[in-house]
Amino acid sequence: MMKIRNTRDGWGAGAQLLHWLIAAGIATAMLLGWIMVNLPNSATKFELYALHKSLGITILALVLLRMAWRWINVVPDMPGTLSPREQKLAGAGHMALYALMLLMPLSGYVLNSAANFPLNVFGLVQIPNLTPESETLADVASVMHLAFFWVLAAVLVAHIGAALRHHFVLHDDVLRRMLPVRRR
Repeated sequence: MMKIRNTRDGWGAGAQLLHWLIAAGIATAMLLGWIMVNLPNSATKFELYALHKSLGITILALVLLRMAWRWINVVPDMPGTLSPREQKLAGAGHMALYALMLLMPLSGYVLNSAANFPLNVFGLVQIPNLTPESETLADVASVMHLAFFWVLAAVLVAHIGAALRHHFVLHDDVLRRMLPVRRR
């Protein structure tokens, strides 16, 4: 039977659900962002921007929930086969992921606010602008948002690569612990 909360041996259903929802949201937001910035101005482009922003705010909320969940739950132990250096790298990688999952939507929110665009999440909730209108701030936030995109992409490649290394090379259960069904 699947446990809701984490144990020392594995991630619970709550952490798994949040992990995979955030992963799907990030993949979708990154793809939408890539497509929308390369489209000519059109109704479709503006619809994609609105969807991208809604996903960004949703991801931010889910990441905050994931951080709270992680704070009130135990964190599963790292495999004993990892060297201290690998354990430090894994910890640093997770910290980088959390930081970037916060910085990406926040930089987008600042960009949107400074550009004085409305932020309406899925047509349901109007979010007030965070800053006054400022072309300079919008330009800085735009550069930061793009920089965070590339850093996040690199960290995600490393994260996925590490998970696959654990599964196919080290043959431990690190990847299986994040899957709803843990078959050996």
